[in-house]
Amino acid sequence: MVEGEKLIPINIEDQMKTAYIDYSMSVIVSRALPDVRDGLKPVHRRVLFGMHELGVRSNTAHKKSARIVGEVLGKYHPHGDSSVYDTMVRMAQWWNMRYMLVDGQGNFGSIDGDSPAAMRYTEARMRKMAEDMLIDIDKETVDHSLNFDDTLEEPTVLPTRIPNLLVNGSSGIAVGMATNMPPHNLAEVVDGTIAYLENQDITIDELMEYIKAPDFPTGGIIYGYDGVREAFKTGRGRVIVRAKTHFEEINNRDYIVVTEVPYQVNPETMREQTSNLVKEGKLEGLADIVDQTGKGGMRIVYELKKDAIPNVVLNNLFKHTALQSSFSVNNIALVNGRPEQLNLKDLIYHFVEHRHDVVYRRTQYELKKAKERIHILEGFMKVMATEDTMGKAIEIIRFHDRPKEDLITEFELTEIQAEAILALQLRRINKLLILQTKEEYEQLLAQIIDLEDILARKERRTEIIKEELLEIKAKYGDERRSVIEYAGGDISIEDIIPDEQVVITISNAGYIKRTSVNEYKTQARGGVGQKASATRDKDFIEHLFIGTNHQYMLFFTEKGKCFWLRVYEIPEGGKNTKGRAIQNLINIAPDDLVKAVICTHDLKEQDYINSHYVIMATKKGIIKKTCLEQYSRPRQNGIVAITIKEDDELLEARLTSGNSQVMLAVKSGKAIRFPEEKVRAVGRSGSGVRGISFDNANDEVIGMIAIENPKEETVLVVSENGYGKRTFIDDPETGEAVYRITNRGGKGVKTISVTEKTGNLVAIKSVLEEEDLMIINKSGMAIRLPVSDLRVMGRATQGVRLINIKGNDSIAAVAKVMKEEEDLSEGENMEDSTLINE
Repeated sequence: MVEGEKLIPINIEDQMKTAYIDYSMSVIVSRALPDVRDGLKPVHRRVLFGMHELGVRSNTAHKKSARIVGEVLGKYHPHGDSSVYDTMVRMAQWWNMRYMLVDGQGNFGSIDGDSPAAMRYTEARMRKMAEDMLIDIDKETVDHSLNFDDTLEEPTVLPTRIPNLLVNGSSGIAVGMATNMPPHNLAEVVDGTIAYLENQDITIDELMEYIKAPDFPTGGIIYGYDGVREAFKTGRGRVIVRAKTHFEEINNRDYIVVTEVPYQVNPETMREQTSNLVKEGKLEGLADIVDQTGKGGMRIVYELKKDAIPNVVLNNLFKHTALQSSFSVNNIALVNGRPEQLNLKDLIYHFVEHRHDVVYRRTQYELKKAKERIHILEGFMKVMATEDTMGKAIEIIRFHDRPKEDLITEFELTEIQAEAILALQLRRINKLLILQTKEEYEQLLAQIIDLEDILARKERRTEIIKEELLEIKAKYGDERRSVIEYAGGDISIEDIIPDEQVVITISNAGYIKRTSVNEYKTQARGGVGQKASATRDKDFIEHLFIGTNHQYMLFFTEKGKCFWLRVYEIPEGGKNTKGRAIQNLINIAPDDLVKAVICTHDLKEQDYINSHYVIMATKKGIIKKTCLEQYSRPRQNGIVAITIKEDDELLEARLTSGNSQVMLAVKSGKAIRFPEEKVRAVGRSGSGVRGISFDNANDEVIGMIAIENPKEETVLVVSENGYGKRTFIDDPETGEAVYRITNRGGKGVKTISVTEKTGNLVAIKSVLEEEDLMIINKSGMAIRLPVSDLRVMGRATQGVRLINIKGNDSIAAVAKVMKEEEDLSEGENMEDSTLINE
């Protein structure tokens, strides 16, 4: 140990705490967080101030970036040169800064993540907006502090006229905290700030009428407004941003074209991510991705496969790729050197207070300079009062040994006044100078009165701030780039899909498709029908449903599982196409089959799902009732809808309001009717109770209907050989029950006379006079006919021929459909008007 030195023992734990706190504060205050007043971190401020000191302005030539970086490093920022150059580069990149502050010349990188050229190759200068952030800096408007070696002074904040923190945002990671502030539109921010200046009690909701939402440099669509509102009100929120896309069709091929991407999304990385997802099988329907970006702007083209649905592919791209991303707002900035979380009004308040301070200090400086100048002019005026005084002054200046002291004595001048007079060239002292001096003196007197008024009245300063903000808006204000979809968070991609009525068919081999209902023509009863769907050899149409594109569909399989799907997600195809394997849409087991479907409204609407029920029936006569709420959260791999016993299978599922009557029909021609209340609601995994008993072991249930209006509805039954009829549920004249109401579990009554000619009963439906009927047989032939063409007959009759059956063909499915001109989406009970089941 050197002589004179002394060891001081300290606790290592205390030392580490102290050192880490010092380090943390240094990062927070001097590196990672922006100042709330000018929106800049120290390195940004030093770059702009260094360029200002170098004189690299918007109207001068560009200067080598290395020269600027060296200036900043050597004078103000003693860190790595990359930190300074990267900062300057970012301020020159249009995809990072909503309003760029640096004008770069050369390779400053690209939105695809390409690195900028080295600083020895590039050049830069300030933009006009940066000059407006430094304007008045020489008028003692802001405090200065010593640089790292105490040889120079640098500003602690810039006297910006630009509300930079709001318009350009900021991001940074400190110790124990981070900031992530989005950019906004300058014109909107100026309007909002002026509104605040006019009414300081303005609410955040009222401010949001001016400042709508963040405005990202890369554009895109702000999808949903809840996150924006939360961020404005609390300083934290999650803003969802989607790419701007549109569809194109070239040579009968569909394309998705992306013209704008979300903020801070690298298009090249996004393309690679999408390609990997396609290879992994997580994204279907994409054939190729081509980047056609050029001088005309961004254009990324997704080529779709022939059988792909553009809307569904786009929805999956939003779900799985960066085409939809979120910006997590975290408004933390330094207020008086301390980090604070700030809402929209706080940010405007601190900027306005800073402007008040700058205007006040600038006015003080200008007043001081005006008084200094008027003091000198008063000296001039004493000397130039008359020709005699002028002559005397000239004599003193020319011939006296101590002219300054003699002038002070002769004319009662101050030392400053005397020095100013001595600095005048004698040949300039003439009548014109005397007139100019008097004019300047009078102007300065008026200016001093005005400046003192500004200092005395805050209202004057407020007006000045407003005028300067309006100048900024006129110079730099532009249109919003990011489109706002206010309801985006509450809706999905189906908003661009027409909510039209469609026919969904499922073949015995498991192929599914949707076809516009308008492709089917109404035919007279007894016609042969037209080809409804192309199927493979030995395959036939087994299920036919009617729905609308926007509905939710719950698929129930014969093994008792439930799957969830939107109608528009089903591939579209013409009547003569076979469709797509259902296993590609829902994760159904290979040995399972879809037996029933329910179309519902929004499964997130609590009142709706808690007031509706699902009633299911099996071939063995079991019936089960469960609240719809139990089926409102299906998983990708399906959920158990009903526990099916051995040798049984699920046959039907119906959506009811809890007050309907249930009818079950068996293939031998009998049917039973009982109130829904007779079946107690049970959980999803329950197996149900006995609904109907059979006369013989070979009998089985062929269908179930839920009756809401027994006086208006009629029962339609169809046999396998094409015979069918309608029967009243309750006699409309006497009101007596044609099908008497019994307890569940009975054997029922005859609903059709089953003979060798008619064949077994295959379908039972509840129909109204104004509905149409769809009948399809196993060979794929279909016919559509009005229900009104079918005469109402007695309960025990065999009915009339509905469709001609050729050879060994037979009926496969029966469905009902409303008239095409009627609107199914308004004022109808979902289970009555849109649920059609095999």
